[in-house]
Amino acid sequence: MASIKEIAQLAQVSQGTASMVLNGKGDHYRISAATQQKIWDAARELNYQPNISARRLRSGGETVLPIIALFWSLDTRTALVSRFLKGVHDSLTALDNEYELLIQPYVGTKLSEVRSLVTGTRFNGAIIANPAEQDEEFLNQANLNVPIVLYQRSSHKYPFVNVDGYLAGEKVAELFASRGHRRVGLVVPDVSSRAIELRKQGFLTKARELGLCVEDKHVVYADFSELGGYQAIRQLEDIGSEWPTALFFLSDHMSVGALMALNELGRRVPDEVEVVGHDDNEVTRFTIPTLSTVHLPVEEMAAECVKLLTDQMHHKSGVPVGKILSSHLVIRQSCGGFPE
Repeated sequence: MASIKEIAQLAQVSQGTASMVLNGKGDHYRISAATQQKIWDAARELNYQPNISARRLRSGGETVLPIIALFWSLDTRTALVSRFLKGVHDSLTALDNEYELLIQPYVGTKLSEVRSLVTGTRFNGAIIANPAEQDEEFLNQANLNVPIVLYQRSSHKYPFVNVDGYLAGEKVAELFASRGHRRVGLVVPDVSSRAIELRKQGFLTKARELGLCVEDKHVVYADFSELGGYQAIRQLEDIGSEWPTALFFLSDHMSVGALMALNELGRRVPDEVEVVGHDDNEVTRFTIPTLSTVHLPVEEMAAECVKLLTDQMHHKSGVPVGKILSSHLVIRQSCGGFPE
């Protein structure tokens, strides 16, 4: 592995200057952006990997295990992090080597502001979950100094673990058509997300292909939360036109709020309107009625993320590898299954 001395020589700077930049202190010591870029370019050319464990040992830390960072966006999807962490835990305990896990929350669309991701001085590898489209643009342009894996996104540049969201949307449209529905609706979380956009497009395209009526006023955007689902139902009620007989919510959280609103309005589920959510969170087994949903294999996806990342960290893989897992419908009381 390249030394700081070799990087300094290639970048034509002092060893002290190279050390400060590689330790993420370039801005603090007012080293110019151009000089910092020269040093990072030299580090990449020499395939430099910061020895974070040794750095922590020198500073008096007792633990010298390699660190995996989990970047998770700060929105309602944090409710899924428990399932993801279970998958990470089960996967890590099955490995021969030990690792530490660092949870790094970030604001969607502002991933570029997380300095440690650019410098690579706090962890040895990172899993980046649910980046917004603006975050994906940043990642595509960035030259990061640590290996990363994307969760719930696809990429030509980085390894990733994803599901076919478009196909998931198609499956729900096919379910509604098979059950004789003709007027259907869609409730969409109001966030920047390629995964959610694919679910939406898959549902709308297949619905129209099957002759289902999806009026623009029956496609509702709302906050990515239980309250958002509640307010979406109230918005549909305020329209005052003929109601859809089936609704697809692209988030289980929104479905939970919607069931409460439908109950308050006296609209019976599933007799008057059938409801399908997405994710298969634990709460969906305990709603009234229990919620039909699309199972998102979060735990299995987490395990794949860990495998892809640790392979990179140990130089077992070169070219980016993508894993596409399967989702499936889980039929409960809020919407029946395909007729026989």
